[in-house]
Amino acid sequence: MDRNPSPPPPSREEDVATGDCIGSTVYSKHWLFGVLNGLIQLVTPEDTKGSSDDEEQQTELDEELENEICRVWDMSMDEDVALFLQEFNTPDIFMGVLAKSRCPRLREICVGILGNMACFQEICVSISNNKNLGQVLLHCFYDSDPPTLLEISRLLLTCLSQMEVASIWVERIREYPSIYDSICFILSSSTNVDLLGKVGEVVDKLFDLDEKLMLEWIRKGTVPPLDPPQEESEEQPVFKIVPCVLEAAKQVRSEHPEGLDVYMRILQLLTTVDDGIQAVVQCPDTGKDTWSLLFDLVCHEFCQADDPPIILQEQKTVLASVFSVMSAIYASQAEQEYLKREEANLPLIDSLIRVLRNMEHCQKKLENSAESSTEETKKSDFIQDDFHLKILKDISCEFLSNIFQTLTKETIALGLKEGQLSKQKCSCAFQHLLPFYSPVVEEFLKTLNEVDKALAADLEERFPSLKVGKTQEKGAVNNLGSKSMAFTIECKYLSHFCDC
Repeated sequence: MDRNPSPPPPSREEDVATGDCIGSTVYSKHWLFGVLNGLIQLVTPEDTKGSSDDEEQQTELDEELENEICRVWDMSMDEDVALFLQEFNTPDIFMGVLAKSRCPRLREICVGILGNMACFQEICVSISNNKNLGQVLLHCFYDSDPPTLLEISRLLLTCLSQMEVASIWVERIREYPSIYDSICFILSSSTNVDLLGKVGEVVDKLFDLDEKLMLEWIRKGTVPPLDPPQEESEEQPVFKIVPCVLEAAKQVRSEHPEGLDVYMRILQLLTTVDDGIQAVVQCPDTGKDTWSLLFDLVCHEFCQADDPPIILQEQKTVLASVFSVMSAIYASQAEQEYLKREEANLPLIDSLIRVLRNMEHCQKKLENSAESSTEETKKSDFIQDDFHLKILKDISCEFLSNIFQTLTKETIALGLKEGQLSKQKCSCAFQHLLPFYSPVVEEFLKTLNEVDKALAADLEERFPSLKVGKTQEKGAVNNLGSKSMAFTIECKYLSHFCDC
């Protein structure tokens, strides 16, 4: 079936008159009781004297019953219906179904209904406080059925988004270390982009809520599951979070842009702690794979030369995450070959300058829109968009200043020859780097003077503040860089927290 069946038709007029309707809806209580009773009978059948067909029958769902339960699934989006299901102890019924049934479709539907019910705060609190139900739901992460995994991820994300109960689920997940292995297995092996997108959102939310849990997952190798999903005695693979996140990012890259944004935020969160940065750069293969993926995204996919400048509005959050991770790797002092090749950074410089140039266009457009609008909602959107653009600018300038500090005259000469560094591009870079990165710009200008005196003089004339700052000591560069890095890390958290 391409979609769930539509809800049942309205009750008859006599049903309305006798109070058979659920709340203010036209759905029938008696009909719903009948469906739930059939569901109970399905998982508690009469003794069949050990029939060998029991297991086979449990994996299939009667078409008529499936249609009726799917109607309940659709109906559960209505608050009156959800509250009625809660009053009828439906979560306990579903807990029995999930504990006993081997039918993937039935398990998916039951978790899906609970997911709809959890969208309402009162029910979400009740479901979250039910310890036995919570344990059964987390065991669904061991399921091999992608639709069921998708629904349990949606349910868990809904609960984690409710601040009143989020800590309950974080602690519950911490009590089940094997959840880490199950999630890593999904990230590293699934080809279902919808599932990867939703599981990524769960990981992103967990890391955002609890840095301690994030650190535990960074440091993990393999942990023997408490309740392994397979009965085979094969040796369990060693999962590490960074390679798993990278594999998932590669999988969703072309088909699920929102999913890619999520995985870039996960990498960004990982690199806000020293252990996370080390998890990336200490292993040469992982570091190189991370850098290669991010380099390819910013140099060949996002904000390209033939894209309209306004495209930056759509890509601002993912670009901020990507540049933030790359900047953290670049500033980590990792002695890796892929970071030593200065000429390889020229396309990266070109991309950073293009982002800064397009940013000017976007900010002017936002300002014009805000001036012409009197609606408070549009003004609020302008403030939020402008805030994210400013964060992208801070991160881009931080990264560009780090690269500028390492450029040799040979690399600058190559950049001038190939067009990554020109009068226009250097002017754009200086305009954004000054005055906060004056020492960096001054050092770059000194090196540029050895390569192209005319260009250096022209730039110095265009930015008079550089003449005044010539006497500053070179040591101020590193001092400013460290302060700026701290500010950037703070911006990472702000960017993630405010991303609505």
